Amino acid sequence: MMGPQGLINLAIVLPLLAAMGVAAIGRFPNLREACSILVGLLLLLVNIAIFRQWQGGVSLDVQWLEILPGLGLAFEVEALGLIFALVASCLWPVTIVYAIGYMRGHGEQNQTRFFACFAVAISAVMAIAFAANLFTLFVFYEVLSLCTYPLVTHAGTDKARRGGRIYLGILMGTSIAFLLPAMIITWVVSGTLDFQLGGILPDSLSGPVLAMLLVLFVFGVAKAAMMPFHRWLPAAMVAPTPVSALLHAVAVVKAGVFSLIKILVFIVGIERLQSIPMADYLLYLAGAGILLASLVAMRQDNLKARLAYSTVSQLGYISLGALLAVQAGVVGSAVHIAMHAVGKITLFFCAGAILVAAHKSEISQMRGLGRQMPFTMAAFFIGALSIIGLPPTGGTWSKWLLLSATLDAGELAMMGVLLISSLLNIVYLLPIPLRAFFPADGRADESWQIKEAPLPSLIAIGITSVACVALFIWPDFLVALANGIFSEGPSQ
Repeated sequence: MMGPQGLINLAIVLPLLAAMGVAAIGRFPNLREACSILVGLLLLLVNIAIFRQWQGGVSLDVQWLEILPGLGLAFEVEALGLIFALVASCLWPVTIVYAIGYMRGHGEQNQTRFFACFAVAISAVMAIAFAANLFTLFVFYEVLSLCTYPLVTHAGTDKARRGGRIYLGILMGTSIAFLLPAMIITWVVSGTLDFQLGGILPDSLSGPVLAMLLVLFVFGVAKAAMMPFHRWLPAAMVAPTPVSALLHAVAVVKAGVFSLIKILVFIVGIERLQSIPMADYLLYLAGAGILLASLVAMRQDNLKARLAYSTVSQLGYISLGALLAVQAGVVGSAVHIAMHAVGKITLFFCAGAILVAAHKSEISQMRGLGRQMPFTMAAFFIGALSIIGLPPTGGTWSKWLLLSATLDAGELAMMGVLLISSLLNIVYLLPIPLRAFFPADGRADESWQIKEAPLPSLIAIGITSVACVALFIWPDFLVALANGIFSEGPSQ
């Protein structure tokens, strides 16, 4: 049996080995993609082994490098990181299967570079998930931005390069201008950057300095896409659909909201957050962003653009839950990371399948498409239900937990925001599959013969659709793991 330290190292290094393997055998597509899937499954097994050891009471931590006394690259397993790591490692091999059908069916170029960069991004995600301190998280947060830039600009067009510049400019700019100074200030006043339950900021830190530090942290993690630093996400939609799935479900945005929760719980501290008046303003900003992004999504005719603004809104749910400054809000946010990941990746998979099989990207063109692509549009319906938060899909439980948390925090206005947003979700998501199956004039735009996406893409869509329903039936494991965030040690 491999020791605890070896398992953490393996979780981070395995995707890097996949990237090297993909680069080495890139001339042989079948071997290249088999390597990606195999390593993805191995990574999932490694993370399951990590979870089992953590659940059994084993302390899992490893130090890579010490730069200064008490400051270095170090990793440690806790409940929130496990949720993120398990979500990413579950969805990585599924996304690879989907990408095989999409990339070949759409005739994409530079497929070897795509699969290699994808693997490096997953390695960065594992390092972020298991980071034991803010310095380690910051380093791999930046690595994730850099290694996903080639994916955003994959098409090589002027539009793709312009989207890539916005993507990298906002993400790198905010982390250097806001997150880096916040980290330095924290190191100076606290003498440590280690994540500790309850926070590490000294009691002597208060007033404007504490408020400024909180603002720097919240806006410094722009991957969480809180307005006004959200434009990178719609700009990145120039990328191929598998990249959009990576951005919205597997890696980038989830790294953002994960980092925000981690900082608020383990650097600032939930109890301390309750005493900072600025936290209320940031909470209201998150609520406003939820509604504004939903309204913008309603106006988008391009399907990927609508889904992008939907993601901005849904990330606001997670930020709002954490900023409520109650344990129930953090638990709801952690559960929503997983529920949104599965629901949104299903929707993006379906959007890519429609583009490959029907060559349609505008919602106005999809009238009657359900007769041509019944499997895809049925899956879209399931994914939409999960994002809305309706049974029988997993999104029901995370939204319920977040609504309950607003009551615990006494924030009835935020409960209203969540309820109104869910109604707006219905308005901009449900008409898409309904009009696809039931066009107003009873006719489809095209002949109604079945013409679905390539089989690998359909397999991936089927897996994530089933997962949406499975998380409704069996949510207990995820909720229990999220509750473990506030345990002093491994869950028993």
